[in-house]
This record gives sequence, structure tokens and C-alpha cells, in this order.
Amino acid sequence: MAGEHLDLSSEPDSAQTAESEQKGRKFVGITFACCSVYSRAYINGERTAYVGHCPKCSRRVDLKIGPGGTDSRFFTAY
Repeated sequence: MAGEHLDLSSEPDSAQTAESEQKGRKFVGITFACCSVYSRAYINGERTAYVGHCPKCSRRVDLKIGPGGTDSRFFTAY
């Protein structure tokens, strides 16, 4: 309509900012044998390990990052 304007710009809220930051985070894939489900483990803030939890039973997994490292991107937690 004449005289009306649509403003499509806005400041992102904290949820949008957190989501966009998470898109760039490094992760590895984990199959949790305890519940036969897949999830991701994300690198921690200190960049010393990948940390994840089973989405069903909340079992925690920590994958330490060593000096030699590995090229594998998928793991199974037993």
C-alpha cells in the first residue's frame, strides 16, 4: 500500500548469534552403541577434546585431541 514501508533489517538476537557460531564449529560423528543412535561431538573451548552426549541416555564421551591426531571423522562409543 502507498505510504507503508516494510523493514526487513533487524539486529540478530542471542539465539540467532549462537546458532550461526555453531555452524562453523568443528565436530566428529559418534554412534552411541548404548542406545544405537548417532550424534555429534563438538570441539571444546580449549580445543583439547571433542565432547558429546548420547541423545537418549545422556552418556558423555570425551575424545582427546592428541599431537598426531587422526583423519577419522566418525567413531563408535561402546
